[in-house]
Amino acid sequence: MTVLEKMSFRINRWIEYLLFGLGFSMALLVAIQVFFRYILNQSLFWSEELARYMLVWLTFLGASAAYFRHAHPGVDILYRRLTPGPRRFFDVLIHLASISLFAVMIIYGYQFADFVHLQTTPALQLPKWIVLSIIPFSGAVLLIHGITFLVASLKRGR
Repeated sequence: MTVLEKMSFRINRWIEYLLFGLGFSMALLVAIQVFFRYILNQSLFWSEELARYMLVWLTFLGASAAYFRHAHPGVDILYRRLTPGPRRFFDVLIHLASISLFAVMIIYGYQFADFVHLQTTPALQLPKWIVLSIIPFSGAVLLIHGITFLVASLKRGR
């Protein structure tokens, strides 16, 4: 394993731990909200907003874990019929396109988070940049995975 592959693996392992914690916390939060609303006739006004933001973080972090595990769905009918030469070319092309998208996520995600840095969320009064910081963060994680996959594809091509 190269240093880049080890780093990608370790980052993904921490992301998966974080995903478990976020998912469990979100399920617990929603269960507590249901209990308060229907049993105690009291509503936790902030819980829905927090659960929504946790879901956003779960989505972006989950996308990076799925990318690392090659779990995203894809249409590969034509790809499987290619010979090894064109297949390697398209591997590299796909990884370069992915890396470009991840760079866009980082750049524009940072700009958007910076744009709303003075705004706060309605119920929790959190700065919105904290909520939106997941976009450039997950873009950076995806970029690391993408570069790792690109390097591995180029090594296989030799």
